[in-house]
Order: sequence, then structure tokens, then C-alpha cells
Amino acid sequence: MEFDFDTLKARQRAIRHTFPEGLGLRVHRALSWFQRAEMEDGDHDARFTFLWIAFNAAYAHELPDRASQTEKDLFLKFLQKLIDLDKQDRLYGLLWTKFSSSVRLILENPYVYQPFWDFHAGLANGEDWEERFRKSRLAAQQAIASKDTLKVLRLVLDRLYVLRNQLVHGGATWNSKVNREQMRDGARFMADLVPLVIHLMMENPDELWGAPSYPVVESVA
Repeated sequence: MEFDFDTLKARQRAIRHTFPEGLGLRVHRALSWFQRAEMEDGDHDARFTFLWIAFNAAYAHELPDRASQTEKDLFLKFLQKLIDLDKQDRLYGLLWTKFSSSVRLILENPYVYQPFWDFHAGLANGEDWEERFRKSRLAAQQAIASKDTLKVLRLVLDRLYVLRNQLVHGGATWNSKVNREQMRDGARFMADLVPLVIHLMMENPDELWGAPSYPVVESVA
């Protein structure tokens, strides 16, 4: 079963009275951006951007910075929770069935590997990017071979986060020919991942999802 906005919104209206306040706000926000993403079927750049905002709204944080181990741990716990709650193995199906070819292409693409760009910016973190990329590809291949859903999902999102940064920080041209393949694949992958994340969160309101970022507060005089 695939989830579109209308299906998820109808479900949310039916069960939102069971949501804790924080979860209710996160789902509400995520659904609003997912709806906006659905309007951009022909614009992969805009669609990908809106889907990423929807994912952030659900997760309630930015993806972790490379220097923040604590944030990385929290993000991994979030992904693991989703996998554990996914009793029908839909996340597994996204990675190993529907998007198996796209996943491999994303993980083997240096243009969505941050140390590659660090090297071209003259940063120390990029000095050995080729060797690190080789090891990263090997680790990805091993994770794919062992069907390690958590590791592959994390690696894919790491790569797509680089793509996200290129867009929102003005490091890419709108509708550019040089990144069409990864942008198209990234938008399609997120278009299936985001509604599944929202669905899993809604169906498990008793889990500890944490407080939303920027909660609604009373206006101050």
C-alpha cells in the first residue's frame, strides 16, 4: 500500500485525538509539506526540497552534523525505531525492491559524497576523499549484501543530505542538467519514504517521539 496525502490526512483526522501534543504538531507540519511536495510532480528540485522539509518536520531535527556524535546516535535511534515499528517491512521493500537500482547509484555517486566537495574546497577533511569513498562504497556493498536496512537507509540519507545542502545553500542551479539523475532518484525515493515515516509515527502515538522543534507559543506583547 502506498500513501498519498489524502489517505494520510484522512487517517490523521480520525486518530489525532490520540496523539500527544508534540506528535500532533510534528505530524500536522509534516503532512502540510508533504501535500505541497505532491503539487510539484514535474519539478524534481522543488519536490525534493519540500519532501526534505516534511522529513525534517517529522524527525523534528536537522540531520546530524558530521562532528556531532550525539546527534548521529539520536538519528540512528530514530531510524531503528521506524524499522522496528514497520511490521510489514515496507522500508525493507523500498531499499531492496522498489529502489534497489537507485540506491546503488546514489551510494556510488561521488557528487553526493561530502568529502569530495571538501577536497575541491581545499578543506583538510577532503584530502583523502578517494580512499574514504572507496571504503564507503565497500561498506555500502557489504550492507547491501547483508540486507542491513538500518545502515543502508542511513547511508542513502547521508548522501541525499548532501544533495539537500547543494540546493538550499545555493550550490546548484535550478533544473540543472548536471545533477538530474540524482535529483530525480532522490525525489522519488523521498516521495515514498516520507509518507511511510508519517504513517508509522501516526500508528504508534505511544512511542516517545520527542518534542517538536519551534513549538507553537503564545504571542508576546
